[in-house]
Amino acid sequence: MFPIADLHCDVLCKLARNPALAFEAAEEGTSGLDVTRRRLADGGVDLQVFAVYVPEDLPLRPESALREAELFWSQVLAAPGMKLVRQASDLEEARKNGQTAALLSLEGADSLQGQWWALRLLHRLGLRLLGPTWNRANWACDGATEPRGAGLTQDGRRLVRECEETGILVDVSHLSERGFWDVAELAARPFFASHSNARAVRDHPRNLTDDQIRAIVAVDGLVGVTFVPWFLTDREPARIDDVLRHVEHICGLGAENHLAFGSDFDGIDRHVEGLAHPGEYPALAEALLARYPEPLVRGFLGGNARRFFTRNLP
Repeated sequence: MFPIADLHCDVLCKLARNPALAFEAAEEGTSGLDVTRRRLADGGVDLQVFAVYVPEDLPLRPESALREAELFWSQVLAAPGMKLVRQASDLEEARKNGQTAALLSLEGADSLQGQWWALRLLHRLGLRLLGPTWNRANWACDGATEPRGAGLTQDGRRLVRECEETGILVDVSHLSERGFWDVAELAARPFFASHSNARAVRDHPRNLTDDQIRAIVAVDGLVGVTFVPWFLTDREPARIDDVLRHVEHICGLGAENHLAFGSDFDGIDRHVEGLAHPGEYPALAEALLARYPEPLVRGFLGGNARRFFTRNLP
């Protein structure tokens, strides 16, 4: 089994919505979550990114983001075998100890409301990755489905600078195209897309154009292919072959050493056939091995992500 890294899941939002759910379930299948500690172990996932995402039906204020960060500590990190990653050396320590490395991200800065103290407090709680917005517009920038299609605001530009000064990596998934290029122009450090596919394969505003993928490669960034069915294909059901079509296209753009996976488990209500939770990652590994040499597959599944974080975390 290859070590696997997953760049995005929405466990924390689900836990915030429903206090009856549990990351560490007493019995398999009873947690109400796609991602559990046991399923991460079953699938060989040794690096998982947990996103703080505050949807519009919850109060968009710093307290909501901090509540999810608290759940990261009280449920995820409290589970056996989980290791908080604050710096690059934590990744190696987790590997040596057979632990699952857990990274905290913020998917959309809406709830911060431009309060810089909240960003700094989240950083103290372990935040190391940040996407400035979700699909909508907020105080920092426009998202991928915002009709206006604007880029970073002045505060959004400051947000990118604050992230770089504090060691938080910028995630360009969900940004408008103009916002993406604003980040590309402004960022002094490599940036990444945690869960986006190739627009040339599936024409969806949440997917990346070929030029965007090339720009990520040029800064030594990372593209996380996602399992969101409607980002993969317009057919139902989505299958693992649809994932492979995006992998093939992205590799064709010179990104074979910059490709990873960001499942979006617990953020979707439909799944790719055979990829419903982390415990099914071995099926994807098997399909990849049928097409690609083992060293490339190791990179796709975890090596590329681990190298990116090792190089770019504090």
